Amino acid sequence: ADCAILIIAAGTGEFEAGISKDGQTREHALLAYTLGVKQLIVAINKMDTTKWSEERFTEIIKETTNFIKKVGYNPKTVAFVPISGFNGDNMLQPSTNCPWYKGWEKEGAKGVKSTGKTLLEAIDAIEQPKRPTDKPLRLPLQDVYKI
Repeated sequence: ADCAILIIAAGTGEFEAGISKDGQTREHALLAYTLGVKQLIVAINKMDTTKWSEERFTEIIKETTNFIKKVGYNPKTVAFVPISGFNGDNMLQPSTNCPWYKGWEKEGAKGVKSTGKTLLEAIDAIEQPKRPTDKPLRLPLQDVYKI
């Protein structure tokens, strides 16, 4: 995969459970990085349950930035997008429910900055990695059977 979208629940208790020592959010970020996914988008979902709280959004970004840094991602290359999947806010069109949200900004591979407001724009800003199409085909082997 060229990119992973880490969806984090903003609800009180849900976020904390996800980033706890044995939380699935932490596990999924580590798994994505270990599998070679170098680009990440963080969608902070269920913002409607927090009444689109800017403080909650900022707190989640701060905590998430700390742990994705430890995993190996550069937070400057990650877009953080507040969304409500249930209502469709900030998915395709900018939401009017979060006037405080000025949009996301991330650095690209060559230092080029990308900006946007929605999850769709963050997906559109994914950089396609160079594919080694001019090199010989290599396939991973898991096991060899002699028949």
